[in-house]
Amino acid sequence: MDLTMGLRLSHEILSLETAHPFGIARGTQSLYRVVWVRLTDGDGMEGWGEADPSAFYGETADTIVAALGRLAPVLAECDPYDLEGTEAKVMASLKVNAAARVAISAALHDLVGKRLGVPLWKLWGLDPAKAPVSSFTIGIDAPEVIRAKVREAAEYPVLKIKVGTADDQAILAAVRSETDKPIRVDANCGWTAKRAIAALPMLKEYGVELIEQPLPPDDLEGMALVRRASEIPVIADESCRTAADIPRLAGVVDGINIKLAKCGSLREALRMIAVARAHHLLVMVGCMIESSLGITAAAHFTPLLDIVDLDGAALLKQDPFAGATIAGGRVALPTGPGLGVTRR
Repeated sequence: MDLTMGLRLSHEILSLETAHPFGIARGTQSLYRVVWVRLTDGDGMEGWGEADPSAFYGETADTIVAALGRLAPVLAECDPYDLEGTEAKVMASLKVNAAARVAISAALHDLVGKRLGVPLWKLWGLDPAKAPVSSFTIGIDAPEVIRAKVREAAEYPVLKIKVGTADDQAILAAVRSETDKPIRVDANCGWTAKRAIAALPMLKEYGVELIEQPLPPDDLEGMALVRRASEIPVIADESCRTAADIPRLAGVVDGINIKLAKCGSLREALRMIAVARAHHLLVMVGCMIESSLGITAAAHFTPLLDIVDLDGAALLKQDPFAGATIAGGRVALPTGPGLGVTRR
């Protein structure tokens, strides 16, 4: 059994559709194209990963496919057990396209876990019971639609509300007319510092417990002003892509949000957790609109975190994979080897 030879890369573009149009401050979308990546070793064992592109970071399914073509020769020479070394070679060959890189990273970890016969969380020595509950997101919409979405989300104990519009108060009023659950808000860079600070009394009145990325990514001075004025924790998402971004965010925000599609690898996500802890920051994990294949890769490190928002697959009309779930808000990790994901 020679695992170092013939690591073959293949892929397939999949279309995902959300149950409802998904609105954020930057726009509304229902259809998403993602890329299912497979790495096959010399014995025919497959590792799976998913690339979930975001136009905000300059990626599409087509740019990912092109990037994968450049990686295929590199991976053919790699030892899949050398996770750190292989990811370094992938990074050297492809410095952009983080979503493409993380699909390779997830597939490598899946393959090694399958070869060793253990789930990834066990390989990392984690306890699945320590994962925080996941929030469920209510996208921007008309108040009557938001009320219906909140009723549909009755099983989830924590809601995340997309804001960053001229109608934010109406959005929150619609949510509060249906539930007294804890709510978090995500402006997706949609506010200015002045507007965010002016909104703080209203957010407090509606019982908001967390503010995610209120300002554009590079406005760290504004983020610091908001944080100083706010009794509610402020979390950086778009302002924090990798571990290298974290030191400059210490003292500017209360925490950071890790997304695999922007940080580029599972090992980088683990580095981000360590660096954030060293700077006494809260650590959150988020997601794009993803299938359970993409969500499960992130779910495996949730026992290390403070805040979880892994509802990407729960928002879909139909999920092509089965893996980690967030039924009732509880993160349930697979017990199968590797990622533990299967095709439906």
